[in-house]
Amino acid sequence: MAERIDWEGIKALALGLDLPEVVEATSWGEPCLKAHGKLWVWWSPHEDVPAFKVDRDMRDVLLEAEPDRFFTTNHYKAHALILVRVDQFDPVWAEANLRATWRAMAPKRFLKAWDTQNGG
Repeated sequence: MAERIDWEGIKALALGLDLPEVVEATSWGEPCLKAHGKLWVWWSPHEDVPAFKVDRDMRDVLLEAEPDRFFTTNHYKAHALILVRVDQFDPVWAEANLRATWRAMAPKRFLKAWDTQNGG
């Protein structure tokens, strides 16, 4: 079920995952969350929607499969990002994407130690 979301909701969801190496930061003067020192999720001030890191192949699949939910713009097209319409936000998708992206961004040595410690 889709729900309307804002930056505070995105931030609460992401920080609520309690993943290590996630910090609040700013990018281009806008609030964001970084994972492992890299941009992870933020609010696009130009589109007024959340922007999530995604694998480029997955972005293409999402854009084709759910164009009413996901989109991109010329500004974001060159980056591994997907924009999500606020009235079509799915917290289950967001959580799964945040976890997968966090893992993909993690240094291999860190991830191996974290998985060993957490049974993952």
